[in-house]
Amino acid sequence: MAVGVAAASVGAVSGAVGVGARQLLARQAETARRIIGKPLGEEAPRADRVWKKAYGNPVELLVLGDSIAAGLGAERRKDTLGGRLAKGLAKRTQRAVRLTTGAAVGAESSQLADQLDGLPAGYVADVAVVVVGGNDVTHRVPVSESARHLTDAIERLRAQGTEVVVGTCPDLGLLRPVPQPLRTLGSRASRQLAAAQATAATAAGAHAVSLARVVGPFFITNPDEMFSLDRFHPSALGYRRTASALLPSVLHALGLHDRVPFGHEVPGVAVAEPAVATP
Repeated sequence: MAVGVAAASVGAVSGAVGVGARQLLARQAETARRIIGKPLGEEAPRADRVWKKAYGNPVELLVLGDSIAAGLGAERRKDTLGGRLAKGLAKRTQRAVRLTTGAAVGAESSQLADQLDGLPAGYVADVAVVVVGGNDVTHRVPVSESARHLTDAIERLRAQGTEVVVGTCPDLGLLRPVPQPLRTLGSRASRQLAAAQATAATAAGAHAVSLARVVGPFFITNPDEMFSLDRFHPSALGYRRTASALLPSVLHALGLHDRVPFGHEVPGVAVAEPAVATP
């Protein structure tokens, strides 16, 4: 991911700055490659199961998206994003939660359709949580294209009666091992995508949660605890915080909350994410 941030940032400025600036960004890209690497591999723990089975009458929870949605960085299935969401939802509803994960490491928004196609025939979730976008930024996918794929996925889910909650693209400027100005460029691109995702999601009938605004501050103040070994994906604590941030909108989507807190947008009302200085 850090390599992609570097490539995206260098490409973004290639026509706008001089040779010296491009060489600086290229050197920083190489530094990012050395520092972050891929210590976690490509497989997240498989957390699909019925959580809190004794409660009965399970809620069907679907998780789609990229490596964060899949839970890469967690060492135990209960610490993945899906596992944390399932446990939190079961506790609040006093119902079992059957978790189905379609998310995949490295996925872009364009692959949401494939994730939906790969679900069992006839499967219908009560609520779907979608977290995607980081790989769109690093692979320089146009914002409008990313938003279109997200809209298509939401519309498919809504057409079958599934409520949808979108966690918008995290702020890639929180990758502290990536030096400046590379980090600022990554932050700007990810925030642009997050704002577009919020607008697209709520227009299509989904809830949107700004991960940059609701969870991002914890990653700024406690990076050693919130990040896993690769310094990009969340740790067990990072996933716990992220799941807690998403849960109010999940409950609202299911009709179990009548209000949502700061950083959450309900269908039909989207607010663009403000620019925030990169730490």
